[in-house]
Amino acid sequence: MLNLYAGIGGNRKLWEDVEVTAVEIVPEIAEIYQDLFPDDKVIVCDAHQYLLEHYKDFDFIWASPPCPTHSITNHFLKAKDVIRYPDMKLYQEIIFLDTFFYGLYCVENVVSYYKPMIRPTRIDRHYFWSNFYINELEINKETALEDQNINSLQDLHGFNLEKYKIPSYDKRRILRNCVYPPLGKHILDCARSNQPRTLPELFQETKTHD
Repeated sequence: MLNLYAGIGGNRKLWEDVEVTAVEIVPEIAEIYQDLFPDDKVIVCDAHQYLLEHYKDFDFIWASPPCPTHSITNHFLKAKDVIRYPDMKLYQEIIFLDTFFYGLYCVENVVSYYKPMIRPTRIDRHYFWSNFYINELEINKETALEDQNINSLQDLHGFNLEKYKIPSYDKRRILRNCVYPPLGKHILDCARSNQPRTLPELFQETKTHD
């Protein structure tokens, strides 16, 4: 399994019976991941390029490309005259995986401020694009991330970052970026049930709903 843009591994935390290669570009975060998951192979590099060069080596690929340029927070930034393009690497990876990858994949991102170009599955605050069906999952509203402090976020995700020498605001940001571990497990369980879904089907669904 390939875990791209791995962070500290929120999505991976409850995966069992897996052999994982994780890719994370920030060395300090990659070190935390390696400490938390010592049996995983951790590579510090650009996940977007690694995917292009190594996708054939894996049976399942999870990608969580950077989300800030897609997030609804861009509406607030607009008020401060901060205007930026959405990072289209997100859709590059979706189309690339669906066209060239023969295994199972899941691409995760935030709910965007614009209408998605390719229709995703939505669960809670996440969009998912995959070539297998993702069943609905009820997320306990007590797990909402707004205004949660470091301690409550650590309890939520089951991570303790106290021993790591990084600023508190970075710890909170890292924890907020984690995929809720039961949701990561749910996605893998759906992949293992392997109900195929193709990108043309997604385009057709989008057309139908338009």
